[in-house]
Amino acid sequence: MLAETGTGLFWFLLPVAALSGWFAARRHYGERDGRSSAAGSLAPDYFRGLNYLLDEQPDKAIEVFINLLDVDGETVEMHLAVGNLFRRKGEVDRAIRIHQNLIAKRSLSHEQRCDALRELAMDYMRSGLLDRAESLFRELLEQRTDSEPALRQLVQIYQQEQDWDKAIEVCRRLEGESRESLGKTIAHFLCEKAEQACGENDFARARELVCEALRSDASCVRASLIEGRLAMREDRYEAAISAFQRIASQDPAFLPEAISTLVACYRHCDRVDDARTYLEEISRTHVGITPVLALAALAAEAGDLDAAMRYISEELRRRPSVRGLDRFLQYALATAGVPARDNLNLIKGFTSQLLEGRAAYRCAVCGFTGRSLHWQCPSCKSWNTVKPIQGIEGE
Repeated sequence: MLAETGTGLFWFLLPVAALSGWFAARRHYGERDGRSSAAGSLAPDYFRGLNYLLDEQPDKAIEVFINLLDVDGETVEMHLAVGNLFRRKGEVDRAIRIHQNLIAKRSLSHEQRCDALRELAMDYMRSGLLDRAESLFRELLEQRTDSEPALRQLVQIYQQEQDWDKAIEVCRRLEGESRESLGKTIAHFLCEKAEQACGENDFARARELVCEALRSDASCVRASLIEGRLAMREDRYEAAISAFQRIASQDPAFLPEAISTLVACYRHCDRVDDARTYLEEISRTHVGITPVLALAALAAEAGDLDAAMRYISEELRRRPSVRGLDRFLQYALATAGVPARDNLNLIKGFTSQLLEGRAAYRCAVCGFTGRSLHWQCPSCKSWNTVKPIQGIEGE
């Protein structure tokens, strides 16, 4: 394994060594007419660096090549590129050394120093030193006009730190810089604050934040869910029903998140028949097995298993669903005679195994899957892209 690591590092650093030698050689040859003396001054350090590589001493090799690669107007881009390569390979400490070496040079132009600061800030972010990264990005905002990249990185930092107030502040500044609407993202930051307020039992503040989130993004499903749950907590079930039903027009893909609590609200209002009517309506107009299963559960609760099985079988004919088949078999077992029960139990065992441990949600951006809903994708960090999986194994 060590040999493989050394070989990989050798092929990674060999171009750096070659370019370092080329830059240094060009300088020496350009300064003197005596070529032999220039070559003689270059060779010892250059080949010493290569020997360090072959001896699997990359730290010493890097030091030699950095010294060879004098910082001037022609080599700054090379330093930046080498540091970037190290960061991409996970060698963040080495990237930091290179970029710090650059910043220490007084010969840099203003633009070059800003480029080096940005790269060093990215190094700090990669290594988890968010306070240092924040400080450098703030410095960049004060020094250059193209502040949009720095603002975007600051948003990422404040999200990781869960400093939602600063994240909202930077997002609004970024909207002005980029002319891009960030209302959807800001709405999620406000929902984060609302959930924090709920955790502190400050429900009045939570309601204010939810209203602000909906003003920022009228299609924010998360805000409607929080609003509905807050209303339920205060026994305002009619208000909760309105909040949950709003989801059908905001993003029907999230309806499964509200169905069970919505039916519970109808029960508290003694409006089970209205719940049935609503479920029948959305079952006709929206794709997904969850409303049909809720409708079947109401029928089964009323003792009408035939109706429950009919609801599901009609849906299965339109859209096959493992969840639907599993529930259908559950009802069928309750009415089956002894000869058929063994076969039904066998099939039910298969469907139960298919559903056990399956992912229920998928990110539309990166494909991340999970069993619970994340408003921000844990993989690609996009907001509002993780939704219930559609298709035969999902909705």
